[in-house]
Amino acid sequence: MSDQTRADGRTPQQLRPVTIERGWSAQAEGSALISFGNTRVLCTASFTPGVPRWLAGKGTGWVTAEYSMLPRSTNERMQRESVKGRIGGRTHEISRLIGRSLRAVIDTKALGENTIVIDCDVLQADGGTRTASITGAYVALADAIEWAREQGHIARKAQPLRDSVAAVSVGIVGTTPMTDLAYVEDSRAETDMNVVVTGSGDFVEVQGTAEGAPFKRAELDALLDLALASTTELGQVQRAALAQSASSGTETVGGR
Repeated sequence: MSDQTRADGRTPQQLRPVTIERGWSAQAEGSALISFGNTRVLCTASFTPGVPRWLAGKGTGWVTAEYSMLPRSTNERMQRESVKGRIGGRTHEISRLIGRSLRAVIDTKALGENTIVIDCDVLQADGGTRTASITGAYVALADAIEWAREQGHIARKAQPLRDSVAAVSVGIVGTTPMTDLAYVEDSRAETDMNVVVTGSGDFVEVQGTAEGAPFKRAELDALLDLALASTTELGQVQRAALAQSASSGTETVGGR
């Protein structure tokens, strides 16, 4: 594989095929099955009236997230963390990242004293599971908010969602900046980043690491430009998915 040729034939600027299927779970107040190529994550949003005790009486709501990987989401079976008796540091870190990303676009006052918990369960992993989780979680969150509005838990004119949010992985493979890294690319990247961006183009979080030589400012700029372009595409996919009927099960395809 040369610097300009990717394993799946994409250009460096091209996302994998992205699909979002709303309403995948019949029980959850909001849900979305999102696929970034072979990475697939089920995001469910659970709405509960009331807030944690430390927020009670403050007139504000709470949005949080939990992330996990199914035992056979990877090439070899992993032991369930519940069986191990402890949650791993990576799982904690990704759960907090998803929660922070969603809270960045939520007006918790408009949400009222209500709680929404997003569960992101990785069904199949091929790189970019945390960024797919964030992108899918936003759709599930939006649907849960609309459900709560219809049920009278949130005022009809309230606007808890201030903006949208999406995320993508970018990195330098060989000498080439690339977007939406599959595992085969992520595992050999000289530099890799996870970038979370609002629909308005503001950054929520940039997680960047040099695996080999330190990266230069020009390389950082190139990666951020890639991330902004890709999250703009992802925002279009999110909006198209939300414009569809959740009950239809229609997939929305982007990234091509």
